[in-house]
Amino acid sequence: MRQPRDFDAELKALEDKARELKTRKVQQLGELVIATGADQLSTDELAGALVAINETKDTAKREAWAKRGVMFFESRFRRTAPASQRNPRGALNRPGLIGGSNS
Repeated sequence: MRQPRDFDAELKALEDKARELKTRKVQQLGELVIATGADQLSTDELAGALVAINETKDTAKREAWAKRGVMFFESRFRRTAPASQRNPRGALNRPGLIGGSNS
């Protein structure tokens, strides 16, 4: 006979995982703000810039910002990785990283 599933335990595990992922996302956003130097802005300036970016529907602007972001990550990765490990595009797509496939 099959063991009955413990839905409560499974639900709690999923809630814990969701909480963990949200915490990691917040931490990585903070790290991104610091890495870009945006922590030098006032809270009002940073919030205003993010609101403006979020409201922008101009796809050309958004694409330009995305390219600039890719260049930022590539240059950071090149400076920190040994030459044999340089694969900046792969670094952007690692799960859990800001800008990666699971952000």
